[in-house]
Amino acid sequence: MTPDELKALLEGVSSGSISVEEAAGRLKDGPLRQDDLGFANLDHHRPLRQGLAEVIYGEGKSIPELLEIAGRLSAPGLPVLVTRLDQEKIAALGARFPGSRINSRGRTVTVHPPEEKGPGEGVPFVAVVSAGTADLPVAEEAVEVCVAMGVPVQRTYDVGVAGLHRILAKAAILREASAVVVVAGMEGALPSVVGGLVSTPVFAVPTSVGYGASFQGLAALLGMLNSCAPGVTVSNIDNGFTAGIAAARVAKAVAAARRMSSP
Repeated sequence: MTPDELKALLEGVSSGSISVEEAAGRLKDGPLRQDDLGFANLDHHRPLRQGLAEVIYGEGKSIPELLEIAGRLSAPGLPVLVTRLDQEKIAALGARFPGSRINSRGRTVTVHPPEEKGPGEGVPFVAVVSAGTADLPVAEEAVEVCVAMGVPVQRTYDVGVAGLHRILAKAAILREASAVVVVAGMEGALPSVVGGLVSTPVFAVPTSVGYGASFQGLAALLGMLNSCAPGVTVSNIDNGFTAGIAAARVAKAVAAARRMSSP
């Protein structure tokens, strides 16, 4: 059940077109139902609380488990995002759910995907920035979160600090974004640069890209945590998902505020 469906249900009860008993029955079989599969206890109420169906973390789950969970969560026609997938799991989900959105680089599959939207005139959007091409799997995971949530997204890739002119050339579009996700490995310096260019929230994601002394992303993580630029918040190593969620929520909040303030 989506927020719009719940609103319509309550309006129907208020107008008398839907009885209290019928509404109670729909809720009983809707988001509040228990769905314990033994290996997973599904949260059908999450779209109402957070605006996106429960996201399925693919690592550690078997293909039959993924297919069962994805099938149940997507049954109402809601977008369901599955992350951290290998190629075998991507193929299985694509075969079971035709029409799914597959992002092999981002290691994601979205069942019942919305269309990807880019920035429009005056429309709140998220900018996803990567320092290098090697950071794209994490950046693309953040992009797929925005797409699943129906938030417009703008990619700005391979603009790391080794060629500072590249990010400076993109400053204008970054300043228009409602939130910016910055993905970087090595020393993780790019979020500080972006944080000094924009006035909107910056969600930094350290990646495990780099040579030995990067310590699988620890150096980038510590560099980002010590950023001298204001407004930079840091997610876990390689966690494009969390940064994407946070940025998309900012964009949605901005859009909602604009709707409320418009005459």
